[in-house]
Amino acid sequence: MRAFEELNMNETEKNGVAVKCTGLRKIFGEGTAAVQALRGVDLDVRPGELMMLVGPSGCGKTTLISIIAGILDQSEGECVVFGHNFRAARQSEKTRYRGENIGFVFQAYNLIPTLTAAENVAVPLLVQGESRRKATERAREVLRQVNFDDRMMGAMPSQLSGGQQQRVAIARALVHQPKLVVCDEPTSALDHETGQTIMELLRKVALQDGRALIVVTHDARIFGFADRIAKMDDGHIERVVNSPAELNGTRK
Repeated sequence: MRAFEELNMNETEKNGVAVKCTGLRKIFGEGTAAVQALRGVDLDVRPGELMMLVGPSGCGKTTLISIIAGILDQSEGECVVFGHNFRAARQSEKTRYRGENIGFVFQAYNLIPTLTAAENVAVPLLVQGESRRKATERAREVLRQVNFDDRMMGAMPSQLSGGQQQRVAIARALVHQPKLVVCDEPTSALDHETGQTIMELLRKVALQDGRALIVVTHDARIFGFADRIAKMDDGHIERVVNSPAELNGTRK
């Protein structure tokens, strides 16, 4: 793993960039069946920033975050995440780095139905070899950080509301103190008030200690929580703006 770690270890310190994508292309399939999901994406995400990726379904948002998170390999281009270039890494190295440094918040929550809320949150730590006692203590601590009721920590996912399940999913994404947090439609299944609360929690907790947060969303109600918004279409980034007003073209 040494070569992977030393490749760009000081990249973030040098240029203040947490994620740097340059000329990213992703092609699925071959020949006449080939589909270009990404067509030369350039994107920088800064430490301490909440970056939103917006755009129509099928424009490449999920493909992009999958490459950033090391789940997919790009066809061309470079992606450096906190000084680590996944393209130069073996699959085992990517898996280890993801487990230690990247947190995911999924649209469908993806909670394990046979585990309690606290047990679900503890899973990333258990996978890393932490003792059950310490993992559970840490899980309960992070659940409190996202304002989850202590009385519900022993509840099964089926006993929780959508907002409560999303809090558990956020706590699970943060429990191992990742450098990068990636969220795929975190508010799409929530009512307006709950969605606003979830985004407030994400901003408060996920952006501590110079972390970066990338949120893929169609939910215009939460655009105001972003530091910057990248508008995607047809596999490329059309523009990056600083506010929803600029996205809508009402302010230059």
